[in-house]
Parts: sequence; C-alpha cells; structure tokens
Amino acid sequence: MSVDNPVKGRTAGPAHTRGLLGVPAVTFMIIAASAPLTVLAGGVTTTFAVTGVVGVPLSFLILGGILALFAVGYAAMSRYVTNAGAFYAYIAQGISRPAGVGASLIALMAYNLMQVGIYGLFGFTVSSLLSARLGISVPWWIPVLVCIAIVGWLGVNRVDLSAKVLGILVALEFLVVIVYDVISLAVAPEGISAAAFSPESLFVPGIGAVLSFGIAAFMGFESAAIYGEESKDPKRTVARATFAAVGIIAVFYAVSAWAMTVGAGPSAVIESAAANGPDMMFAFLGANGGVLLSDIAQVLFVTSLFAALVSFHNAVARYFFSLGRERVLPAALAKVRQGSGAPFAGSLAQSVIAVVVTLGFAVAGAGSELGELYPVLTMFTWLTNSGALGLVLLMTVVSVAVIGFFRRNQHGTSLWVRVIAPMLGFVLLAVVLVLILANFNVLLGQTESTAASFVLPALVLLPGVVGVLWGLRLRSSQPALYARIGHGSED
Repeated sequence: MSVDNPVKGRTAGPAHTRGLLGVPAVTFMIIAASAPLTVLAGGVTTTFAVTGVVGVPLSFLILGGILALFAVGYAAMSRYVTNAGAFYAYIAQGISRPAGVGASLIALMAYNLMQVGIYGLFGFTVSSLLSARLGISVPWWIPVLVCIAIVGWLGVNRVDLSAKVLGILVALEFLVVIVYDVISLAVAPEGISAAAFSPESLFVPGIGAVLSFGIAAFMGFESAAIYGEESKDPKRTVARATFAAVGIIAVFYAVSAWAMTVGAGPSAVIESAAANGPDMMFAFLGANGGVLLSDIAQVLFVTSLFAALVSFHNAVARYFFSLGRERVLPAALAKVRQGSGAPFAGSLAQSVIAVVVTLGFAVAGAGSELGELYPVLTMFTWLTNSGALGLVLLMTVVSVAVIGFFRRNQHGTSLWVRVIAPMLGFVLLAVVLVLILANFNVLLGQTESTAASFVLPALVLLPGVVGVLWGLRLRSSQPALYARIGHGSED
C-alpha cells in the first residue's frame, strides 16, 4: 500500500485499522505490556530480595499517584494530538521539533530494549519448563526465535487480533494472581497484617532502589496514545484507557504484593524471596494449592511474557511507522500491509532487530560461567532496566511538553490540567529518574558500578543527542519536511 508524501496534505495512516480499538481493548494492550504475573513472580520477589524493604506494596500506590499526575496532562494533550509516534509528537509540538526527533530515537531504543530484553527471560523460562516437565533440553534462544516469528505474525495482522489475544491472556493472568492472593490471605502464618502499607516500612535507606524497581512494573501504561489513530474515539479512548490502566495496575500490584507478605509472613518474606526468587510464588501455590495449580501458573507466566512481547512489539512497529511516514526515518518504514492496514515494515524491522540481538547474546553467552541464567542476568536484566530508564526520561520531558503545548492554546483546560499537575508530575518523575541512575548498578544486580552501569544508560541517551542534531539539520536542509515533524496524522 502506498504512503502519501507527508509534505503534501494528509498523510496515510493505518487506514484499515481506524476505529477498531475501544477503551477495553486499549487498556488490555497497556496492561499486557505491564505483564502482571511476570511483575509479581519476578519483579516483586526480586525487589524484596535485593532491597530488603517490606514496604513494596506501598511503593506501588505512591508510584501510581505519581503516574496519575503525569497522566492528567498527558491524557488532556491526547485529545488534540493523535499520532502513532506519541511521545515523539507530544514533545515536537510541546517543546520543539528537534527535541521531538531526539525523543523519537530514545523511544525507539527504549521500547526495543524493553521488548528484546523480555525475550531473554522468555527463552530461559520456556527452556527450563521443557527440561523439567518433558525432559527435553533445548538452548534458550531456540524458543525465542520461534516466539519472534509468532509475535511478528501477529504484528502484521489487524491490531484487533492482537487485542483479542492479549485480552484472553491478561484475563487468565489476573485470575491466577487473584487465586494466589486469596490463598495467601487464607494461609497467613503470622496473621493478616497491614505492616507492608505503613510508611515506616518503606521510608528506609532502600527506598530509592524500591522505587527504581517499581517504576519498571508500570512501563507500557503510557502506550495508549500510540493506538490513538486506531481507536474508535481518540479524544476519549486514550485518556480513559490511560487512567484505567494506571489505577488497575497500581491497586492490583499493591494488593498482590501485600498478599505475598501475608502469605509468607512479614518477618519471613524477604528471606523467602531471597532464597526462592521467581519460584517463590509457584512453590507457594504448589504447597498450598496443589501441583496442578502451580503448573498452570508457570504456563501462564510464559503467556504473560508473550503478552508483553506482543504489546511492546506493536508499540515499536507504530513508532517506526510514524517516523517513516514523516520521513524522519526512511519512508519505507511507513509501509502498511494491504488488507490488515498493520504497519508491516515497522513490524518486520522490529522482528529483525530481535533476531539479531538474540543471536548476538546467544553467541556471547556460549560457555558463560553464568550457565543457564545467562539470558536472565544479562539480556533480560540489562536491556529491560535500560529501556525503563529511557521511558521514565521521556515521561519527564513530556510533562514539560504538556505545559508548552497548552501555553500556546489553552483549549479551555483548567490551570490544574495544563500547569499544576504536569509540573508536579515533572518534579516527581525527575526524582524517580535520579533514583534510577543512582541505583542503576543495583538494578543490574551488581554490588558496585561496572562499565555496564555507564554504557547501558549511554545507549539510551546518545540516540537523543543524535536525534536533536538530525532535527536541526532537517530544519536547514528540508524545511518543508521539518514543518511536518510531529504532525503526521493531521491535515
């Protein structure tokens, strides 16, 4: 399908997919990226074990409040800026076009890092399950390559197909976590205690690391705007889905993390998490709910990872599409598939990146002293934490962009929406960003800083610098193209 020249009138968008996604579908896409079961079994247990802080449940409520403040202006701006490039378009229109181009490359890098990094945990988990349950030994990267093909196939088909698949998987995730929560509260070896929600359980020296781990659990919530061009009512769908996702994620994670402290006992949860890691949840279910329930939960852990992979893949594909449509990147990336209207070229580009990085880690990890945990301790840990850093940076900048956008035209919004909430969001997100950088070695599982502590953040930040310089060059060399930056889907 041809793509119109973005300098001449209205650009071509994913025409066949417009109007396919309602609020529930977009919300499922967002929550799928957050991967509830993965966060609880992997992220929460790791946070308990590494930080030694019991107040993890309270941290989710605090982070949810911070992101809700961010969402006030973000959702308001989504009513006037509808672009598959989301952060890119918001920053371009709210701050400047060069800043928008810089943000676009950071977003591409961050979403790719998040998506490809999850493949490392996926490959390890599937390989371990096959070995434990069927006695089949396969290298971790083989399941990854198979999964890349499946995710890529979904990526080039109608977006509502992905939404339906994710909706089913997310519903099953929620069900198994709710069962875990109920059993935990029933077992309660030390009684039902609200100690994990007390301020003194969180506001201790390890709070910086707790918030750094916790913010990664929300990543993906901001992706509603990416589906604006394909939603039934962009002016309402994006805002409603964003607020719904923030509220659901914050409350669900807080309650489930609290249930984990109750099920293990507040005095024993840290020791149990350190001893068992992600198996803590599955071992608990096996002991208190039966082996079948534990096995089902482990299978759903795999599908949870798969759902996150599909969601982040869709986000990357749409960023490629948006930037190709506006000729910030090669125009070939804007090609969509005839019939489905899906961003075919962007989806294919993301799949190729995933294959190349996976094979690179497979070669580098051959014979590693880390053994079977190599893809988890390197590919997953390094890339996903770096991606989360990039997304928090972008949200911090978008908070400023919201203020700039509404300063030019208030659109009838209140002072709270256009200034106060975005400013509060900016300050609080900036604090979280500093905490992430200060605790980056902890996020990587290192006791002290190494080369990776500096190289990985640079991997996220340098594309932003390159993007700003590229935007400035476009301003002088191609002014007509430059004028369209961040306005690809508008007349």
